Amino acid sequence: MKAIREVSGRAIPFGRKNVDTDVIIPAHWLKTITREGLGRGAFEAVRKHPGNVFDDPEFAGAPILIAGDNFGCGSSREHAAWALLDMGITCVIAPSFSDIFSGNAFKNGILAVALPQEQVERLLEIARTDPIAVDLEHQTVTTPFQDRFHFVIDPFRKHCLLEGLDEVGMTLAEDQRIAAYERRMADDLPFLSGPLAAAA
Repeated sequence: MKAIREVSGRAIPFGRKNVDTDVIIPAHWLKTITREGLGRGAFEAVRKHPGNVFDDPEFAGAPILIAGDNFGCGSSREHAAWALLDMGITCVIAPSFSDIFSGNAFKNGILAVALPQEQVERLLEIARTDPIAVDLEHQTVTTPFQDRFHFVIDPFRKHCLLEGLDEVGMTLAEDQRIAAYERRMADDLPFLSGPLAAAA
């Protein structure tokens, strides 16, 4: 998982409320056995409409998505986070998120920033013409117009995102302690790793 310290650039001013995971990535895309390529199916129903923000060249490669309240509701599919990452999005700003989506986003290295509705509306306005910067270390969202919004994040999630640690990374970070434990167990309980254990 890539570490996140600052995400800056253009932001897609989506703003729609109650966007469920089926809107983020439709069910027929879930048959894939890889995470790659899911960005092509992201927001497929929205992209069917001419002039949608996702196909606007002005927002091509934007790393930030600004959404409405209750983003990521519906099913628990982790593919929603994978699809956003495949689009290049590493930060989503909204007034609130589904708990399951928020957890999936965090585990896949996407920063979910919850801000009050009026602040999100201000960012939606600015995003149409100007870039936005999200600073995870200082927990702020800023604009070229001196807007500075503070957001709250769980300290554990903040640490993991800053260090780029997913569950595998957290386990590997403890490799010396795990190895020491295994050596101690081999000394204290040799029958667990000896020939009798292998034959069992």
